[in-house]
Amino acid sequence: MNDSNRPSDKHTEMNQIELTHQTTDKQIGHRLDKLASQVFEGFSRVQLQDWINEGKLTINGKAQKPKYRVKIDDVLQLSATLEQHGADLPEDIDIEVVYEDDDVLVINKPVGMVVHPGAGNWTGTLVNGLLFHYPEQKHLPRAGLVHRIDKDTSGLLIVGKNKTAQLELMEQLKDKSVYRHYKCVVAGDAEDLQRHRLINQPIGRHKTQRTKMTVMQTGGKDAVTHLLEITPLKQNYSLVSVGLETGRTHQIRVHLSSLGYPLIGDAVYGGRQQLRAGLTDEQREAIKAFPRQALHAYELGFVHPTTGEDINVTTDIPEDMVSLINMLNDATQ
Repeated sequence: MNDSNRPSDKHTEMNQIELTHQTTDKQIGHRLDKLASQVFEGFSRVQLQDWINEGKLTINGKAQKPKYRVKIDDVLQLSATLEQHGADLPEDIDIEVVYEDDDVLVINKPVGMVVHPGAGNWTGTLVNGLLFHYPEQKHLPRAGLVHRIDKDTSGLLIVGKNKTAQLELMEQLKDKSVYRHYKCVVAGDAEDLQRHRLINQPIGRHKTQRTKMTVMQTGGKDAVTHLLEITPLKQNYSLVSVGLETGRTHQIRVHLSSLGYPLIGDAVYGGRQQLRAGLTDEQREAIKAFPRQALHAYELGFVHPTTGEDINVTTDIPEDMVSLINMLNDATQ
């Protein structure tokens, strides 16, 4: 879709926020960002820290750092503009809901669906579908989505159905109290993979290929991946269960390929390393023809933002990955 078909920015709504709070004796010594998250409800600490750093949340009319310790009778003043983008249009797109209550949705995203509108994908996204089935969420950023997965990765995503739930779940994601487990089919011997149960390598954007990410010893962001369970398939191939401690772009794909164990079907990070010795002609062709990275988000765990209950949601591996696993695990070949 060209830029002429892009939704117009005129649908952006600007909401002015003007809030104040005078500190009490019980709040003396609290960090500014922590106190602000308590007294200015409905905003994440990350958002409030940004406003502090931008000088939009001040103390007695002066800018301070987020770690500033408040004093008695300090006046916190928040003056900011909150943008709500209403350009994303509702579309009647099927959505598989695997968990739902008054505050939270968990969606099983199919392969090929983009999570939210962006360059080249202004329609047909999960956000467009959410806005059709849950129109009351149009006021939420990205219709309540808490995180994202790649277009060609399938599996579970959390959605907050109201502002409080979305912000609380985003804080849990930041605090690592949300756990996300994936299944992937990897070109790598199970015994070799056992030596890399913890992968702790910073990730950043590739210096020359800007659509790619890469492991970086300097300048990258912390990235930690755990290989939870490794099941051997055919010699030199494995089914791996992966846990994310951080959520960097393409993290699983980048970490495993950097060690020489690319995901099957990964056109960006895989290449010919996906083809190992010992394959039959049929298996070789199946690997070469697999149309996407063999990666599925099969399990999510989080603390319910209202009840405090521990919630665990799982979903089956999709049929295309099941067929690939069976092909590589066929003892008769």
